Amino acid sequence: MPRPILATIHPNALQHNLKRNRAAAPEAKVWAVVKANAYGHGIEHAYEGLRSADGFALLDMEEAQRVRQLGWRGPILLLEGVFEPRDLELCSRLDLWHTVHCDEQIDMLAAHKTNVGHRVFLKMNSGMNRLGFTPAQYRSAWSRLNALPQVDDISLITHFSDADADKGIAAQMASFAQATQDLPGERTLGNSAATLRHPDAVAASDWIRPGISVYGSAPDYPERTAVDWDLQPGMTLSSKIIAIQSINTGDSIGYGSRFVATTPMRIGVVACGYADGYPRVAPTDTPVLVNGVRTRLVGRVSMDMLTVDLTPLPKAGMGSEVTLWGRASNGAVLGIDEIAHASGTVGYELMCALSPRVPVRVEAE
Repeated sequence: MPRPILATIHPNALQHNLKRNRAAAPEAKVWAVVKANAYGHGIEHAYEGLRSADGFALLDMEEAQRVRQLGWRGPILLLEGVFEPRDLELCSRLDLWHTVHCDEQIDMLAAHKTNVGHRVFLKMNSGMNRLGFTPAQYRSAWSRLNALPQVDDISLITHFSDADADKGIAAQMASFAQATQDLPGERTLGNSAATLRHPDAVAASDWIRPGISVYGSAPDYPERTAVDWDLQPGMTLSSKIIAIQSINTGDSIGYGSRFVATTPMRIGVVACGYADGYPRVAPTDTPVLVNGVRTRLVGRVSMDMLTVDLTPLPKAGMGSEVTLWGRASNGAVLGIDEIAHASGTVGYELMCALSPRVPVRVEAE
C-alpha cells in the first residue's frame, strides 16, 4: 500500500471562506488570490471551491493558462504585471488584466502593437516599498498610461504593509486617497487582513483580494484565530501511526536526543517529516491530533517521520489517524496557524511548503 500520508482539499470550506470575505465587503467584487499554486492547495484542486469569485488574481502566465484551461472566462489579474514585452501578447490572447508598477512596464506597453486595448491596474507604493509608483509619481504615471492607445482602462491598486498589525492602514489609506483624488477607475485595496479588520478599506474598494483567509488561516494570528473569523481549514494534512515505542524514564527520542522522557511513555511514530512539508523546526509540544484527540509532538522532526506522545490515548496504536493540521475524521480541528506559530513562522509558509511527494485528494462535496 502507499505510504499513509495525504493532503485533503476541502472545496466546501474554500467556498465558505470566500463567502465570509464577501460578507465583509458586500458592495465589492472579489478576487480569489490563487498565486503560489493556490497557496499550495493546487489551482486545479481549489478551483471548484473558488469559482464563485468574480475574478482570479495570480502571478505568472503558466498559472493564468491553467485557470483558463479549467474553463474560467472571467477576469484574471496578474499581480506583478508582465516581465518582458512578449508577455503582452499572451495577455491579449488570454484576456488578462495586469498590474503596472514601474516605468519599464509602461515603456513595454507603449512599444506594443495591438488592436485590443489592455486593462491595467496602476500600482501605488503607499508605504510597502516593494512595487509601485510613489504618491508623487503616481499621477504622472497615470497620465502616461492614459495617453496610450494600447491601454483601454486603468484601475488603481495598492497594498498594505501593516493591515494585520497595530500600525494599521490609516497612513497608507490617506496617502492613496490624496494621490488618487478625482482619478477615474476602480479601486482594489483590501487584502485578507484589511478586508476583515478595516471596514474603511472595504468601503473604499471596488474589489477586494483575499488570499490567506480564503484558505482558512487567520491573517492576524495569534491576535485572532480562524475560528474568531469564522474560517474553515481548506487543507488537511493527515497520516497514520506506523510504529509504537514504549520508552522508560531517561530514554531519549530521535536525532540529537532533544527529548528525554521524565516518566515511562508510549510513543507513536508518524509517517510525516520535513520532506513532506512539515516544519523541521517544530518543537516538542507542538499540537497534533491522534484519532481526533489533541496530543503533542515530542523530539526532533526528521525527514520522513515524527514522533508523538500517546499518553492521553491508551487505545491508539498502529494505523491510528494522525492530523498534522486541518480537520480530523471526528470533526476536531487543528488550525494550521497553531503549528506555524509554534514553529516561528506563518500558515502561508506551511501551505506553500507542501511537498510534491504528498498525495492530494479533493474531498467530495
